Amino acid sequence: MTTMKAVVATDYGPPEQLTIAELPVPRPGPGQLQVRVAAASINPPDTYAITGAFGRVLEFPFVPGTDLAGTVTEAGPGVTAYRPGDEVFGHALPRSLRAATAGVARPSLSTGALAEYVVLEADTPMLAHRPPSVPADHAAALVIPGMTALVLRAVAALQPGEKVLVIGATGATGLTTLPLLAAAKADITATAATEAGADLLRGLGADRIIGHDPDGYPGGVDVVLNLVLPADRLPVAARTLRPGGRFVSIVFPPPELAQLGRDDVELHFVMDLDGKHGGMAGVAEGAASGELATPIARRYRLDEGVRAVLDHARRHPLGKIVVLP
Repeated sequence: MTTMKAVVATDYGPPEQLTIAELPVPRPGPGQLQVRVAAASINPPDTYAITGAFGRVLEFPFVPGTDLAGTVTEAGPGVTAYRPGDEVFGHALPRSLRAATAGVARPSLSTGALAEYVVLEADTPMLAHRPPSVPADHAAALVIPGMTALVLRAVAALQPGEKVLVIGATGATGLTTLPLLAAAKADITATAATEAGADLLRGLGADRIIGHDPDGYPGGVDVVLNLVLPADRLPVAARTLRPGGRFVSIVFPPPELAQLGRDDVELHFVMDLDGKHGGMAGVAEGAASGELATPIARRYRLDEGVRAVLDHARRHPLGKIVVLP
């Protein structure tokens, strides 16, 4: 039996309980691809899942990891869009979390990306060919931030000169979205907790930087992009909006208008697992043109994968953490 290295959880618990283990190399079935992982990036759900935050749904041993780039090594029966040797990148939830894709027409599921090999569904908008001009590590870093940035731009529909407040701007999604807002000639106020974060945001096009204290939030804002705040903190953010303004959130679970504390604004929740705003093909196009890019904070080898997950969870880096099998 051929085996591979992977980051593995054997039970629920904090990320400190993760280990590097040998597992059988997964094989593709009908409609699936086996991919040799070249790079995988860390996301918050990678730690949330193993703590039980999504419910007791995992099947152990559990391999976390959703975003990756790699090379197709085997195509299962019925696959026509990809063949061995193709360079691909995309997003796929570990199969234990399939309930999160309820209602998605072509769900993207996998055996877990923090491994040397992964098996993915081939027919999904969350997978695409990697542009030759985009290195594997940059493609893996861009998956969720790039897709979310495209959706935020489409839903926010900013016009030149409109005022936008970006809350949580120094996360990977904020860092990827800010240049799109600047290109739309919006007037951008962004939050940052450190001077290093503030400097980075200014370089990406922010007009002014404020701290996370709600007392410093501006008024008369046209659009609020909420990238981090939970439901109980939404009213203080919503009060910055002008009447008729747009509140756009990416934070799960989807908020309701009543939680904003006002009914004279629009509320939008964005999560585009159906690829209605371009999916991974749109991210590939934006990456190839240079419109989309996500900073990489640090790269780790796979045998440092546990440390990579811990640093993401505990240190909150400016940019993505990428693991390179």
